[in-house]
Amino acid sequence: MQTTRKPWKLLLSSALVLTLLAGCSNSNEGTANNNTGEVAVNKEGFPIVNESVTLTLMAPDVGIQNWENMAVLQQMQEKTGITLEYKNAPKDSFETKKNLVLASGDYPDILYAAGLTTAEQMNYGEQGILIPLEDLIDEYAPNFKALLEENPDVRKSITAPDGHIYSLPVVEFSQHWYRNPMWYNGDFLKALNIEKLPETTEELYTYLKRVKEEDPNGNGIADEIPISSVTTPAANLRDIRTWLLGAFGIYEEEIYVDDEDKVHYTPLEEGYKEYLTYMNRLWSEDLLDHESFSQTAEQKKAKAQNNQVALFSDWNAYMTKGGEPSTADPMFAPVRSETVAAPAIAKNKGISTGAFAITQNNPAPEASMRWVDYLYSYEGAMFFNKGPEGILWEYTDKENRVKKYLPVPDGKEMEDYRATLTPNYGIPAPTLSMDDINKGLKTDFDLWVEQETQQKLLDKGARIPFPTLFFTVEEQTEISSLNSDLSTYVKQMEAKFITGAEPLTGWDNYVATVKKMGGERVAEINQAAYDRWKSN
Repeated sequence: MQTTRKPWKLLLSSALVLTLLAGCSNSNEGTANNNTGEVAVNKEGFPIVNESVTLTLMAPDVGIQNWENMAVLQQMQEKTGITLEYKNAPKDSFETKKNLVLASGDYPDILYAAGLTTAEQMNYGEQGILIPLEDLIDEYAPNFKALLEENPDVRKSITAPDGHIYSLPVVEFSQHWYRNPMWYNGDFLKALNIEKLPETTEELYTYLKRVKEEDPNGNGIADEIPISSVTTPAANLRDIRTWLLGAFGIYEEEIYVDDEDKVHYTPLEEGYKEYLTYMNRLWSEDLLDHESFSQTAEQKKAKAQNNQVALFSDWNAYMTKGGEPSTADPMFAPVRSETVAAPAIAKNKGISTGAFAITQNNPAPEASMRWVDYLYSYEGAMFFNKGPEGILWEYTDKENRVKKYLPVPDGKEMEDYRATLTPNYGIPAPTLSMDDINKGLKTDFDLWVEQETQQKLLDKGARIPFPTLFFTVEEQTEISSLNSDLSTYVKQMEAKFITGAEPLTGWDNYVATVKKMGGERVAEINQAAYDRWKSN
């Protein structure tokens, strides 16, 4: 086990006096001299520091507003006494820039919304580039410490095998979707007089067949597309795969754990073969859009907005169909095949690791931890989520956290304007998502979506398919090597089996190949990591 490095001394007083020497961080060269001398770090309240300190921060930038001009960050500087210098990179190229910076030795003091993988946390943590955070959490993060005490699984999921915590996570207690839901086109349901949604794969097949044959869009042309998907850099069919795999008892496309805590490698499972067989049936009868392996999300949306698509995935149905939010397009209720008693339904893990880290160059880790801990309080989460009170929202009953929206300045869209106020837009920023943040702000449509989620997913046994966990360095090296070839092969063969380019009679040969390439070993490595996670 790596020995905990403590480049700081924790004192028992309510403030910590640090001696910060000029030039102690390469990334701070050229900054003001306020990083020299004695700076008091208060353990409670604001300001965090009695004398201003300047730190550098690197994050992905969506390009809507310069961070130094964001009201939330400007007010945070006033509250805390901490000045941030932003070393951001465009979101699309952030991963490349992050890797270059971490290899250069010229590290920012803080990595924010960096999406550090567990492998990166282990790698840079063991090198000493990222400092351990557990002692800082105990001393300077009362909000996050309380969160860990109330939710032990969060601590287990952010603790590396060496016992250290190298990053803080995004914690989402109010978002239950594992992946965007699928939605039915309500106009088609009405045209076909469908009063009860399909509950089995056969009922779903029958419905999709009717869409193909009975002209529910009423234009006299057989142009309906029963179900449509898209291809992303990550995977083909990713937007709908989990929902249809679930019909055959499988929670996730690569790794999942069953009720007996046994880890499975999905591409070797019999249920995966049944999924391929079903999808091939849809393909061969032209019920699955034949452009699903080549089209973009925008191309799919164009078809839906031409009133052609019956079943599709998106955050909400109107985002694909166009128009205003509507309760007429019901959420897909997961179906089951004849081989299972109930569909497997995956829900959000509730945690994404790697959202906030402190590097060895940081001259004030205590102050940095206090800064981010505010984001895990209700007040701080609200501030970073919605912006300062009085711009987009205000309290109607502060004691009970009830709020209302205000007219958006300049007649802009709410989200477009919010993106100019706070960095927490479109990136995995460290925060705590909770129901109280939206208390009083939910529309009737929002409440309907919550009801659909409760009735069709949560009440039907939705569960976390596989927790966030760490591999040892040796395990990570091996599994990365195995997956580099396996993932490509499995992805290619999925497309071939579904489209008929490879007949399903070749399943046994496929299984033999996957085993030879290390599919069973992938399950073994994940089993070992899962067993450690369970025992923590």
